[in-house]
Amino acid sequence: MTADQLPAELAEWPAWTPGEAQLGELELITSGAFAPLTGYLTTADLAAVAARRELADGTPWPVPVTLTVPASALPGDAGHLVLQDTEGSPLAVVDITERAHGDAAGGMLRVAGPVTALRAAEHGPFRTLRRAPSDVRHELAGAPVLALATRRPLGQRHIGQLRHLAGQLKARILLLPLVAGPAGVVRRPEALVRAVLAAARQLPDGTLVIPVPLPPRADPDEELRAQVVVAASHGATHMLTEGAGRDRSEESVFEKFGVEVLALGEWAYDPVSEVWRPLGLIEPGAERGELSDGELGALLDSGESVPPWLMPAGVAAELRRARPPRSERGLVVFFTGLSGSGKSTLARDVRDALLERGDRTVSLLDGDLVRRLLSAGLTFSREDRDLNIARVGYVAAEVARHGGIAICAPIAPYAAARAAVRSMVGEVGDFLLVHVSTPLAVCEQRDRKGLYAKARAGLIDSFTGISDPYEEPADADLVIDTSVVSRRDALAAVLALLTRGRWLVPPGGTTPRNPPAAP
Repeated sequence: MTADQLPAELAEWPAWTPGEAQLGELELITSGAFAPLTGYLTTADLAAVAARRELADGTPWPVPVTLTVPASALPGDAGHLVLQDTEGSPLAVVDITERAHGDAAGGMLRVAGPVTALRAAEHGPFRTLRRAPSDVRHELAGAPVLALATRRPLGQRHIGQLRHLAGQLKARILLLPLVAGPAGVVRRPEALVRAVLAAARQLPDGTLVIPVPLPPRADPDEELRAQVVVAASHGATHMLTEGAGRDRSEESVFEKFGVEVLALGEWAYDPVSEVWRPLGLIEPGAERGELSDGELGALLDSGESVPPWLMPAGVAAELRRARPPRSERGLVVFFTGLSGSGKSTLARDVRDALLERGDRTVSLLDGDLVRRLLSAGLTFSREDRDLNIARVGYVAAEVARHGGIAICAPIAPYAAARAAVRSMVGEVGDFLLVHVSTPLAVCEQRDRKGLYAKARAGLIDSFTGISDPYEEPADADLVIDTSVVSRRDALAAVLALLTRGRWLVPPGGTTPRNPPAAP
């Protein structure tokens, strides 16, 4: 079936919006970046890939590519599934040839079959750089092409290695920032692309930068195989990888895609020659090693400058823009605890203290305004409680995205909902969880509205702590029991946490020398 053969029944077929990772894989299939793949793998294909790195019909293919959807989204008699973007616009149709259980509980289905593209994805940063692989292959044809696929910014070592290898091979350079999933150090994919573009300005003329929506894979060998596939589809003949100790048995797989995978071993910075070079060429003890992502992140968090031997000035500027010092970065302080625990009082005290300082923009998401604008119409069911926390988390993340501090104080009884907010915020800023752990008995004694009494009398259903559980956090950044800590000391504890972590500059303008690791 081709796009011009789609019937009028398209509007009646079931539709579903995949998540970011599966939308990325869908684009790889429909754009040709996953060539020769034309759809989602069957059970027989998956077995053949695991055993022989090929499809059931013998076509070389090295990684599993599957589509998993909620069983409720696909009626039992459906032969097609429309895949749509986050705005609900149709992108492609799956002609279903097989369905199987996608999880042990039976709530998910794994769907297989060929995919017909309806239209290309239109939105997203740097969309114009995501050129069709066939166009890139055509431009690069006739000469060796050295590719590097990356999920983190490129530094001086990468630039030195690429220059070295490209010179030896007389090759064009192809940089493939992988923009599905989190980016190392800079977090957001658009920041990764900006950093890679900055690095490309230090490389030979003709270097291409093509963002690719390849989702990350947990298995490093599988990740490398997927990178080889997309590099080959864009015309690469060679690919530089960090995996010096890769499995040699994979080389036959790479050869089938026409790509030679290269690893240069350990390089370091030679302060005498002021260049990056193989470690064996540097006087022992004189070398400087590359910083880990965590170490580089800590450097950026502190506001200290990135040394030029590590990153070119243009890349360092992009890192600073994407990850400003914590004292300028968005933050969500998320208080959780039982009704009557004191979390709202503490949240308001923190808000007032920050407003008095005047050096950070502060938003409080608590109280009647939130209940009226965000929570109106919701019940106390598990689904509605989770939706309420997702709404609060979304607004808080938007505050953090623009450099402000959002203070939230919902009950938030469920660990999964709190974790979802932490993940959402982590893409754009920092997140601190404060558990106000005041015991239930004390909360009941403080009950000015009589809610606990009504709950025990059966007049309120699903009341947290009485007829509905509260899942105590195991990942709180701070725990405060207001039955044993005074209001003043509780406030001081929160402000001390913000100061130690450098989200607040202490009096006098100096910052702690050893901030905690980024959450």
